[in-house]
Amino acid sequence: MTRHDDTDILVGHPVTEGPAAPAGESAPAGPAHTLSSALVVVFAVACGLAAANLYYAQPLIITIASAFHVSQSAAGMVVTVTQLGYAAGLLLVAPLGDLFENRRLITVVMSVAVLALLAASATTTLPGFLAAALAIGLTSVVAQVLVPFAAHLAPPHARGRVVGQVMSGLLTGIVLARSVSGIIAGIAGWRAVYIFSAALLAVMVILLRRILPLRTPEFGTGYGRLLASLGRIYLREPVLRRRAFYQAAMFGSFSVFWTAITLLLARPPFHFSQISIGLFAIAGVLGVFMAPLAGRLGDQGHERWVTGVAFLLAAGSFAVTLWQDRLWALIFGAVFLDLAVQTTLVLGQRAIYALNPAERSRLNTLYIATFFVGGALGSAGAGIAFARYGWAGVVVLGTAFPLAAFVFWLTERKTVPSPTTGS
Repeated sequence: MTRHDDTDILVGHPVTEGPAAPAGESAPAGPAHTLSSALVVVFAVACGLAAANLYYAQPLIITIASAFHVSQSAAGMVVTVTQLGYAAGLLLVAPLGDLFENRRLITVVMSVAVLALLAASATTTLPGFLAAALAIGLTSVVAQVLVPFAAHLAPPHARGRVVGQVMSGLLTGIVLARSVSGIIAGIAGWRAVYIFSAALLAVMVILLRRILPLRTPEFGTGYGRLLASLGRIYLREPVLRRRAFYQAAMFGSFSVFWTAITLLLARPPFHFSQISIGLFAIAGVLGVFMAPLAGRLGDQGHERWVTGVAFLLAAGSFAVTLWQDRLWALIFGAVFLDLAVQTTLVLGQRAIYALNPAERSRLNTLYIATFFVGGALGSAGAGIAFARYGWAGVVVLGTAFPLAAFVFWLTERKTVPSPTTGS
């Protein structure tokens, strides 16, 4: 087995899955490969830039409505269409990481994202912008190809740490996207937001093409079989189903908070402007720094109890925000809720990536898609809860999600060996 020092950057080094498996099955994994700190940073930044594209439009709805001379509700379709594109990408694009050579797949999808962003910046009609938004959402799933790729390159004993570091970049992109979008739009106009993102992604395409190693999966039975295998994998893997439920509940709670908090902060006693609400979202960045630590704790065998603590922390953080007229309580809730959600996210990814190295992209697709549903339910429920019962109703709903996960967690076996083999 060939190993590399942590200082190596694996420029163009080929990584294969090993001998081909029988028809319809994935090949066994080849040897593990270590990552340099520099390459992990590149993975993290690339994920953050890709994921941020999903959220640039959210603070621009009023401006976009004015630019295209449509209602705000019509302009709000931009956010919905982008999310629909992302959902389609999870199903149709992300699994391709188990079928096509990863470096080429990543750079091609990211290049299409550059074109979609430039189209969004240049279009003069709302239908044209919606088409670009759909493509932006579809190509943003490149982040969900990068994360399993990084996990594949990481040695088993450090996989949780590496996934945590890469996810820190992805989550930072998500948290900062709204604030960055508002600032750039205020200085140079809303079209500049998309030009700026396109330029950054274009540079990243060139960088990734130069330094990513080659990784060629051996799933050789075609795209249709690849998609058909998703259902079989989901039914076969109880760890995937359990972890997906955990994260659906946590992302539901996360979505409840961040959907309703904008409504609360815009009202008395805060009267926050859109920019102020965007700056409040930066509080979530503090929780991002928990992701690498969560990965390390998982690598050390503490995955189960840390997961349980995270559920209770999420419920407790939401409960603190019952002091809804105290800004410190809302900031506390935002920081520690994000911390808890990111902890379970990274631990869940570490657990599923250990199941079958040759199926990591499909495992990741199923995991992300499931908790995406939880987030959608949380967002929908938040508006109803706030309208009918005020912030107290939001808190009840927001705490119910992690408490449900905690009850399910109590049924988990106390000692589950953590796989440490495979690549």
